[in-house]
Amino acid sequence: MRFGVSILALSAGVSTGFSAGISAGTAWGQAAGEFELGTIVLEAGAKEAGEGKDVEVTAEDLNRIQPADLQDLFKGEPTVQVGSSIPMSQKVYVNGVEETNLAVTVDGSRQNNKIFHHNATTLIDPALLKSVRVAPGVAPADAGPGAMAGSIAYETRDVGDMLTEGDDFGGFLSSSYESNGNIFTNAASVFGRQGGFEALGYLKYATGGDREDGGGNDILASGTDLLSGLVKIAYEAESGHRIELSYERVNDDDARPYRGNLSAITAGRPVPATRRYDLDRQNVVLSYSTTQPSEFWNPTARIAYSVTDLATIDYPNALVNETTYGMTDSLNGEISNQFSLGSGTVDVGLDFYEDSARIDYRSLDTPAWNYETGEAARNIGLFVQARFDLSERARVSFGGRHDWHRFEGVDGSTSDSSGFSGNLSGEYDLSQAVTLAAGYSHVWAGPTLAENYIANPGWTYPAEGLRSMEADNIYVALGAELGAWSLRAKLFQTEIENARTPSYGGGADLYSDVETRGYELSVGYSWGAGFARLAFADIDTEINDQPADSDLGRYLTTPIGQILSLAVAHEFAGTGLRVGGDAQVVFSEVSYDPYSGTAGQPLDGYEVVNAFLEYQPRGMENVTIRGEVNNLFDAEYVSRATYGQEFGTVVPLNEPGRSFKIEARVSF
Repeated sequence: MRFGVSILALSAGVSTGFSAGISAGTAWGQAAGEFELGTIVLEAGAKEAGEGKDVEVTAEDLNRIQPADLQDLFKGEPTVQVGSSIPMSQKVYVNGVEETNLAVTVDGSRQNNKIFHHNATTLIDPALLKSVRVAPGVAPADAGPGAMAGSIAYETRDVGDMLTEGDDFGGFLSSSYESNGNIFTNAASVFGRQGGFEALGYLKYATGGDREDGGGNDILASGTDLLSGLVKIAYEAESGHRIELSYERVNDDDARPYRGNLSAITAGRPVPATRRYDLDRQNVVLSYSTTQPSEFWNPTARIAYSVTDLATIDYPNALVNETTYGMTDSLNGEISNQFSLGSGTVDVGLDFYEDSARIDYRSLDTPAWNYETGEAARNIGLFVQARFDLSERARVSFGGRHDWHRFEGVDGSTSDSSGFSGNLSGEYDLSQAVTLAAGYSHVWAGPTLAENYIANPGWTYPAEGLRSMEADNIYVALGAELGAWSLRAKLFQTEIENARTPSYGGGADLYSDVETRGYELSVGYSWGAGFARLAFADIDTEINDQPADSDLGRYLTTPIGQILSLAVAHEFAGTGLRVGGDAQVVFSEVSYDPYSGTAGQPLDGYEVVNAFLEYQPRGMENVTIRGEVNNLFDAEYVSRATYGQEFGTVVPLNEPGRSFKIEARVSF
């Protein structure tokens, strides 16, 4: 699929806050951040009073990282793991919990992307982003409904992020080549503002062949065929009233492993080695805000529509001759206002969503097997979130929300439910250098939609309706700023009850309980032109009181274990030269096979190192040349969060081996 009318026409009618503070005050415009013990961010920044959860990551920060996919985006954060070496099947796990159990938004628009367990949950092109904010576990009430284990907020770039001060028009062209897979990537953007109007356009296309792992073996169907784009238009009146319309789209269309998140299964029914996956995610947002708020008037109004389409095409083929089309979408919005009350703020508002998940199956050999079905849900929530500085040393954030939920099954039956969610978190400065933080949340959510590809038109539902989900999150953290040194320690736990786990043959009314717990330690040192940081996490995950596995854990959790990350960077003043690198050390771990009730295949440990060099020639500040060596020592390994490593019949997807990348960018 390529960009067409679709919802564009409709619209016309890490770094971590927990560990990133150590890099504050370094090069590349990083702001000296306060303690951010409750939130994962890519660089330190300003925070709201008493919360430590709303942290802005600038475009400059992301330009330094230059992430190509979600694994790159979060590789410095050991508590956020991303599975799969192919972007179209990557899933994000926060504190061990899969992202569909978090409130995930793009430009404030709710994402409903549980479409097929073999592909990505939320396909993102990091090149479009200006910020990423992750609230692990305890999330505020205004993060949205369904924040069972926290929230992830992706924000795309605005005109104001791209233009330098005093300019009204600009743009850039960039081109890169990566040796492993012969990947060529080209991108272009133009943006400008005039008389209160703003406009931005961005387009990127990447293409390449199959990549090789560290052992020199081809990674099956790992080619690159990605097209992404972003359009934004806005108007801001002299009085501060601002209206913005944005449209973002990411499309991945190529041959993939038959089961997109693994290479092969050596048992079971015979299937082709590959099939075509056409995965397309779109997001359109219309919003109103003001840039000149008053004490009691700081409104936000937003209406948004997000949709993910997936086509898996299996014809013509002697083994499988069929096509399957899945679609998940969400019409969602929010109306809220922020009141400034002396030492803090109070956010009060209403949000809603109307989600659907549908599948259209077509057998070209046996038309009698054809079917089309799906589920739907509606939700309205009222929320309030307060953030106050109690004193110079104490900050607190607390809030709650009440949600009313209606679920509609494949048979047209409906059921209603409602529930309350609450949160409390705070920070206290034990001294000028040491801060203690803690938080707790209890979260309620109505029944979740089943993934499209397992929906069965023959399902029946209990007369009393499906069960609601509930979750409890808690964390305790301690941080210290000792001159150029930063130290962090954090304990966390999440418990989720009645997580829906339906299956095509087993029925719609199945559930599991999930628990994740662990700790994180980090230490960092910053100097005038650079920084170094080291972070370690140890995360245990369970499903129904048994060690977690990646099969029963689909859309729930996966084994994580012990992970160490290292990052370092330095800028040579007056030369235009920047250098840096990162490393991840993942320790071996035992696994559990739920089907035998015994130990599964061991999860092998690995070490991977990456390095970069960036140069801006003197007198040519608009030109940037960047070189990277990824997987420097050509390690052969499988990412810890990748599916299927516990099972002897599964051949998991290896990560790419050593690759050299060079990129040139010209701004105007």
